[in-house]
Amino acid sequence: MADQRDNIDDFKVQTAKHPNMGSAPLRPHSEQSKDRASKRLSSESNGTSEGGVGSSTPVEVTALEESFRRFAIHGDTRATGKDLHGKNWSKLCKDCGVIDGKSITLTDVDIVFSKVKKKSSRTITFDEFKVALGELARKKYKEKTGEEAEAEVFKLIEGKAPVIAGVTRAVASPTVSRLTDTTKFTGSHKERFDTTGRGKGKAGRVDIVDTSGYVSGYKHQGSYEKKVTKPTVGKPM
Repeated sequence: MADQRDNIDDFKVQTAKHPNMGSAPLRPHSEQSKDRASKRLSSESNGTSEGGVGSSTPVEVTALEESFRRFAIHGDTRATGKDLHGKNWSKLCKDCGVIDGKSITLTDVDIVFSKVKKKSSRTITFDEFKVALGELARKKYKEKTGEEAEAEVFKLIEGKAPVIAGVTRAVASPTVSRLTDTTKFTGSHKERFDTTGRGKGKAGRVDIVDTSGYVSGYKHQGSYEKKVTKPTVGKPM
């Protein structure tokens, strides 16, 4: 009985300190779980992690990881930047100068990629990416220690982005120029273009009957109408 009275007294004290505590409705457990999940997703999207009540710690992204993400999303609108497939891995090694054609070749890059990735996966994570770079670093810089070699390779990649190739320029060819020069067309093809090289449209494809009354090829067509409709100037009185 004494314990029960103590509990009642404690409840009265808490109610006195927090008078609105009893008026707040209790929320279902499912809604509370949804709130925690939404907070976690929002913190991940903002690049923050919950380090305590009312505190958020920004996630630092290194220059190496930033380059990894840039190459991971290159050419793929659905990519998340968390994993890198073989094609972009080869492009990264080529664009950043890891492949030199001597100590490191494209074949070496493909072999290392197959070695570090999971057996059933087609991509590598950032951790596997660093392991692959370590393999290439020891092969590229044999005279240096493992850590020094990795540091040198990391420097080649940090801050880099995919190189976008320029648009291929059309090569002027005399054969193509002859085929596209309308001034050199003959026969029915010549009738489809005017003197400026612009197409006549339907008039160049269909024979339109001339109902003007003039002989075809007459150069002074329309001159008679101009004389007839010319206004007469009145003589001064």
